[in-house]
Amino acid sequence: MRTITLEEHFATRAFAEGPARHVVGQGDFLNRLCDLDELRLAEMDEAGIDVQVLSLTAPGTEQLDADDARDWARTTNDELAEAVRRHPDRFAGFAALPMADPAAAADELSRMVETHGFVGAVVNGHIRGRYLDDEFFAPVLGKAEELGVPVYLHPTPPPGPVVEASYTGNFSERVSFALAAAGWGWHIETATHVLRMVLGGVFDRYPRLQLVIGHMGEGLSFMLPRLEEVFGSHEISPPTGLDRPVGAYLRENVHYTFSGFNYEPNFTNLLTQVGVERIMFSADHPYQPMTQARQFLESLPLSAADRRRIAHGNAEALLRLA
Repeated sequence: MRTITLEEHFATRAFAEGPARHVVGQGDFLNRLCDLDELRLAEMDEAGIDVQVLSLTAPGTEQLDADDARDWARTTNDELAEAVRRHPDRFAGFAALPMADPAAAADELSRMVETHGFVGAVVNGHIRGRYLDDEFFAPVLGKAEELGVPVYLHPTPPPGPVVEASYTGNFSERVSFALAAAGWGWHIETATHVLRMVLGGVFDRYPRLQLVIGHMGEGLSFMLPRLEEVFGSHEISPPTGLDRPVGAYLRENVHYTFSGFNYEPNFTNLLTQVGVERIMFSADHPYQPMTQARQFLESLPLSAADRRRIAHGNAEALLRLA
C-alpha cells in the first residue's frame, strides 16, 4: 500500500540558525530536520513511508517583516525544490510564502507551482495578528484557487495578548508555553482561524479554494454538530450571510490529516463527521515518529479500500500526485 504523508517538516541550516533558532534545537534532531537525502530516506524506508510532502518548519515566515519574509521564502523554497528534483519519487513540496506581502506571496506561489511543480502552500497561522479572512490576503488566496492548489494551515502560537490573557497563570513559564502551544493553544488557535475564514466568507469569495489542517481537525470535528446548531437555520441563530451552511464549508472546503494525533477515538469522530474522502495520512516528521503513524494507520478498523484512500488516494486526488 502506497503511503503519502502531508505534514512533514524540513529546515535549511541557515533558517534553523535564524528565524527558527528558538524552536528546532540542536544535535540529532536538527540533523534529521535539515537532511533531505540519505538520512531522511532511510527513516522513511524503515517506517514504510513512500512520499513526504515537505514544508518549511514552524515558525515559517509568517512572523517576519515583508523584506525578510520574501528572502527566506525564496531561499528555503529553492533548497526544497532542489531536493524534490533529486528525489522526485519520494518528495513533493508545499511552498513557504511571504504572507506579509500578499502580492509577492502570490507570485512566489505561482513560481513554485508552475516552475518547480510544488503541490500547494503552507501558512503558519496568523500573520503578525492578521488572519486569512482579512481581504488583505486576497491576492494569494485568489492565486491558490486559480492554480488549483491547497493551502495547508499549520498551527502557530496565538498572538502575544492572547497568550498573556489566556495562557499565563499560576504555573511556570514552561507550562504556560506548553499550554499555549502543543498542549492546547496551537489547536484552538487553528480551529478559530478556520472558523474565521468560513464566517468571513472566504470560501464564498473563493469557492474552489481548498484548505488542509492537521491534528485530526484541531478539535473542529468534535464541535461540528454544535457549530451547525448555533449557526443553523432556526430562529435564534445569528444570520451569517453565507451561501451555504457552516458545516458544508467544513466538509467541502477543508481536508484533515493525522499529523501526530494517533488516537482512535479522535479518528472515529472525524470520520463520522466529515467522511473518509476528507481524511489524509500524516506523521508530523521529525516531531513525531513515522513508525508510530504507520502502525496507527494499519490498526484502524477500516476497509481495505478506505485505508488506501486515507493512505494515498485522497492525497493523490487533491495534490495531483501520480
